[in-house]
Amino acid sequence: MKFKFIENNRSSFPVKKMCHILTVSSSGYYRWRKSPLSSRKIEKERLQERIKELFAQHKGMAGSPIITADLREDPEFSNVSRNRVARYMKEMGLRCGTVKKFVVTTDSKHNEPVAPNLLDRQFTVPTPDTVYVSDITYLKVGKKWHYLTVFIDLFSRMIVGWDLSESLERFSAMRALNKAIQRRRPGQGLMIHSDRGVQYAGRDFRALLQKHHFVQSMSRKGNCWERAACPWGITRWQNHFSIR
Repeated sequence: MKFKFIENNRSSFPVKKMCHILTVSSSGYYRWRKSPLSSRKIEKERLQERIKELFAQHKGMAGSPIITADLREDPEFSNVSRNRVARYMKEMGLRCGTVKKFVVTTDSKHNEPVAPNLLDRQFTVPTPDTVYVSDITYLKVGKKWHYLTVFIDLFSRMIVGWDLSESLERFSAMRALNKAIQRRRPGQGLMIHSDRGVQYAGRDFRALLQKHHFVQSMSRKGNCWERAACPWGITRWQNHFSIR
């Protein structure tokens, strides 16, 4: 117990310094010293204190899933449950400042040309390297959030190209597609289907498709079902990249 360690060493080291090193509050230590709490209550106070610190680090823009993931990186809280974190956050009035429950990865508000929907939900194809579908998601690698761009072959439902980036910059989609090209060597006429995001509609990406004589297809606005095959593959890679 950290408070016990501080108590046993207070004659050798400053209390404030030990509290700082052990990431506990001086006030919490003095409350414990004045009226020793049960181990369960002390654990709860320590957890709540750490939740407040992490919530402040995220500037109030993190909910219980992200806070729980951060807590589990600390050996002291490696087994904490999301339900418990959510309950404590509710007790302390800590609510995520963002309205949306997801990070927007699609910026369709641009002036770039939009390709027609040639795929039209035809998710079954007879041969490999006929249609690649692409999407972008976000995931945590270590202590940072990254954006994962993947290209999936509709025939096999396997990821044929991917790229991990710290931002939504447009070159990530190009790097992912280039990896797929180098790996699979698809022929002319390959259909590349995606949403209407600027990463796919931009001049550089369109030039890459023209260079290889690929055909571009885009889903209708706001219709996630037209890329239904892609999130399946992304989920597998989200699990793969959950590195701490």
